[in-house]
Amino acid sequence: MRLANFKGRLVIGDRGGTFVDLALASEGRFEPDPQLIYERWDEFLAWSSGATLGVGEPVAAEALGPPVPRPRQVFAVALNYSAHATEGGSDPPSVPQVFTKFPSCLAGPHTRVTLPGEFVDWEAELVVVIGHRAHHVTSSQAWEYVAGLMVGQDLSARDVQRSGPTPQFSLGKSFPGFGPTGPWLLTLAEYGEGDAEIECLLNGVRVQHASTGEMIFPVAQLIAHISSIAPMLPGDLVFTGTPSGVGAHRTPPVFLRDGDVLVSRITRIGEISQTFHER
Repeated sequence: MRLANFKGRLVIGDRGGTFVDLALASEGRFEPDPQLIYERWDEFLAWSSGATLGVGEPVAAEALGPPVPRPRQVFAVALNYSAHATEGGSDPPSVPQVFTKFPSCLAGPHTRVTLPGEFVDWEAELVVVIGHRAHHVTSSQAWEYVAGLMVGQDLSARDVQRSGPTPQFSLGKSFPGFGPTGPWLLTLAEYGEGDAEIECLLNGVRVQHASTGEMIFPVAQLIAHISSIAPMLPGDLVFTGTPSGVGAHRTPPVFLRDGDVLVSRITRIGEISQTFHER
């Protein structure tokens, strides 16, 4: 099942590509606000497994917002692919390197992003959505706390990120529009098992490509690690890290420019696209 944010209302669909309005289909049992469903995730899954949704309708991709529009916490992971660590001159970390993106940076799957400077970079990522409060969760339990998966971009202003004596990860990665996600949340039942391919294309040219199986710390380990410190709440997001191929580590470096189009896709989930323009 796929959950999308269509003009601010939660809609659900399947592989056929059509969607129905959840509040209408459930006769008011569930609210239209896309954020609230994660507080009632088990109830929603039980209802949807036996519900007759009726005939759905196509939705315009351009009208889709972020599937999870107002998470209370957005965790992100640095250097979670060995080749990405190596291209930046770092050793693969021994523990997950976690920072935050501020929720105000989140955006829908098909957007125009204003470039705040000359050093904006791309990072295609698998994004995990938490479906239950998770605190001190073990790796073996972790997937039980996941509602679904999305495609995401951890856009990064490298000059801001690296300014000062210590890294400014959260600020450099939280300009407006720097957290596009979507195109929908894919539930685990539809995603299935096994790794997926993740890739990023800049103006039609592939710049990143890897398998999610190449993560140094898989999703379950990330959830176990983060939840050992901070309670993870329903609707929280985890940006799980990016493969090699970012612009800052190319020779010479490449950064996003006015008119560039960036496409990020993950097999079985879908793709998002961003067009960039100068202020």
